Amino acid sequence: MKILVCISKSPDTTSKIAFTDGNTKFDENGVQYIVNPYDEWYALVRALEIKEAGGGQVTIVTVGNAADEAVIRKALAIGADEAVRIDADPKDAYYTAMQISSYAKSNGFDLILTGKETINYNGSQVGGMIAESLDLPFVSLATKLDVNGSTLTLEREIIGGVQVVEVSTPVVVSCAKGMAEQRIPNMRGIMAARTKPLQVVAPVSVDELTSFVSYTMPNAKSAVKMISPDNMDELVNLLHNEAKVI
Repeated sequence: MKILVCISKSPDTTSKIAFTDGNTKFDENGVQYIVNPYDEWYALVRALEIKEAGGGQVTIVTVGNAADEAVIRKALAIGADEAVRIDADPKDAYYTAMQISSYAKSNGFDLILTGKETINYNGSQVGGMIAESLDLPFVSLATKLDVNGSTLTLEREIIGGVQVVEVSTPVVVSCAKGMAEQRIPNMRGIMAARTKPLQVVAPVSVDELTSFVSYTMPNAKSAVKMISPDNMDELVNLLHNEAKVI
């Protein structure tokens, strides 16, 4: 099976977030980037499990610049066979999806996997846009994926239960928690990643549909108030009049 896994970079959760240019751009100075966890832990690892069980090839693709190649090499170290970097700034979800779909259209993949969303934007848009552009079925937020020839059986968590879906390849799937377990790259994988092919592809001409007007930081958390367990009246008063949760 020929599998394409879409990956993106996200700031490490310990990074200090700030904005620049009048709060219209994310300040990347001093930020440590990682592979977006939903892309790495679930989409990529499940792709590798499918390849190991039935053969095939796993290609990773990202839209980004040369500075992103360290993140790409991390994904290669986990076990992907080859990588593609579409040499463009990922301006918005539509622009990113159209770049990936243009590459996928000319390379005939059986399965395209994405993480359910990125942890920095939480948009959950790219997978559906890729599927629409390629005129393929799309299964979102899948927590399990089994392969039987050209038929996939997937599970999705829904309100009150689990939905089981069957679909024939080619197909686009976004992966949520439960799809696979995180893998830690070993030294052999890290060394092999240095020599695995990384193809740089020129972007196609696409107009972004949205732009970021401004960013704001969340309000600072208020100080913790300690209430004596003997003073229930004060606790109820604060919950009712200050926290407004009762």
